[in-house]
Amino acid sequence: MRWLVLYARSRQVPASAAAVLAAALAVWFLARDGGPADPRLAVLALTAAVTAASVGLGGQDVALDRTAAVRWVPRRAVHVLLVGAVAAGSLLAVRAAGPDVGSAGLLLRNGAGMAGLAAAGAVLCGAAYAWTLPLGWLALVMFTPLPSGWAAEVLAWMLRPPEAAAATGTALALAVAGTAAYAAVGPRR
Repeated sequence: MRWLVLYARSRQVPASAAAVLAAALAVWFLARDGGPADPRLAVLALTAAVTAASVGLGGQDVALDRTAAVRWVPRRAVHVLLVGAVAAGSLLAVRAAGPDVGSAGLLLRNGAGMAGLAAAGAVLCGAAYAWTLPLGWLALVMFTPLPSGWAAEVLAWMLRPPEAAAATGTALALAVAGTAAYAAVGPRR
């Protein structure tokens, strides 16, 4: 058996892929009426996809992963980038099928930012609880009143249009910082 197949199985990729597909189908079903795009629906689906895939940011035995004679830094970085790309790509496929779920820039930006948050969650809380940061940030944005001005742009980056510079900068910073931290350190034990 090849290492990529073993890696995918140890990271629960088939189950994560099924969850991402389910989130994309749910968005397609809910957005097919042809109305204007609601960014909350796309953000909810991206969060569901990234949180489902975040379980795979750690293997069955973190100590065993740390002693393996492979270069983990590039593998971990690629894993996080793929989580964001697959989550955003699933919604881009829904968008290509007809329903308007948001612009491509919005979906790609939010996929990258959410994947970075999940990677940071794996570093801080462990792979089993990597979902807490993306889900917590989503809950903060959806259910609490936000301040106005620049702080709202930063805190509610996932709901802002892709042209918003502060929102794009926040998503990019989360993606880079989370990916770099996870690639360098790996998941918490």
